Amino acid sequence: MASSGEEPRSGSPGRAGTGTEEAAAAEAAQLDTAEDFEVLEEEEEEEEDEDDLSELPPLEDVGRPPAPAKEDAQPPEQGAGDAAGDPQEWLDVLGNGLLKKKTLVPGQGVDSRPQKGQDVTIRLKATLEDGTVVEEDPALTFTLGDCDVLQALDLCVQLLEMGETALIVSEAKYCYGAQGRSPDIPPNASLTLEVELLAARDAPDLELLSGKEKIQLANRKRERGNFFYQQADYVLAINSYDIALRIVGSSSKVDFSPDEEAELLDVKVKCLNNLAASQLKLDHFKAALKSCNLVLEHQPGNIKALFRKGKVLAQQGEYREAIPILKAALKLEPSNKTIHAELSKLVKKHADQRNVETEMYRKMLGNPSAAGTPRKCKDKLPWSIPWKWLFGATAIALGGVALSVVIAARN
Repeated sequence: MASSGEEPRSGSPGRAGTGTEEAAAAEAAQLDTAEDFEVLEEEEEEEEDEDDLSELPPLEDVGRPPAPAKEDAQPPEQGAGDAAGDPQEWLDVLGNGLLKKKTLVPGQGVDSRPQKGQDVTIRLKATLEDGTVVEEDPALTFTLGDCDVLQALDLCVQLLEMGETALIVSEAKYCYGAQGRSPDIPPNASLTLEVELLAARDAPDLELLSGKEKIQLANRKRERGNFFYQQADYVLAINSYDIALRIVGSSSKVDFSPDEEAELLDVKVKCLNNLAASQLKLDHFKAALKSCNLVLEHQPGNIKALFRKGKVLAQQGEYREAIPILKAALKLEPSNKTIHAELSKLVKKHADQRNVETEMYRKMLGNPSAAGTPRKCKDKLPWSIPWKWLFGATAIALGGVALSVVIAARN
């Protein structure tokens, strides 16, 4: 599939990045095809596309909070010289001790706080626990509440007053989790964020965006979804893909060129494929099937959608329906080993399923043999009556009833 735009700027805590230009380029190639097939067997892993994102830890292993801090522990004082002070000045944002905020410079009052859905601009400085600066951005802009940035920022910036400078201390759960960010942020690393709220304004009207602007905006949300998918946070990935799809599907008062229409469709298909992948990870089979079908409405020969639809049906035990779909995908790409392996597995499961059903039916019917069924039924009767005798007796009985009716009517 064609590339759909530049990847997010490397090194920003609010974006999916690696901190180096080389890593960013590699990640861009990966995220553009984030909906690639799952590896089925461990020994095949090295032979699969490097774009595959399926071999990630399960959701419950990502962002698992470290052991609770002792009650007398205080947040670190990195990022600002005047961060020290009475622990009572710290605000426990979520009440779990994992995300805390402290005002360094007061703002313009509670009424000046930004609202969800607005585009906000902040000055950001991020440091590790040892004081190492891992990010500085004089004007980071994002949509508040859309999960465009670290959760620590998304949750705390809405509490800032205009012009306020605050210190945010966050555990890894609300930053880069168990994955970290290579090469500068290790796994399970806490961050201290010094943030100043510079501006807040309403987000642009989607109806007035040009084709290029709409494509760029949708791609940013899609890339954020890819970042969450890599972090194995499939719920937030789904959220970002849904936002991207709403942008693509929004009405417009601006005419788009054919190339722009085609690129918007390309973004939509990527989002739907990645959405299906995320839904599969959460066992949301009905939703994943719907996402696959939406892709196939636009591109009936989309191999990834066919493959995932087959997997959804297989997960539901619908092997008879899944096998032809995987055969169609294999016909489009005969050399794909993943489809071969999945198809072979399903054929075997379908055969086992049929054997189980056959055995069940035999038990229900008393396990009769094909040749012995009539004899067994016959043996249960103490005697047999020729069919013509039975027919004659029935006719006589019916004639007698009719005669009785006629006599009764005459009397």
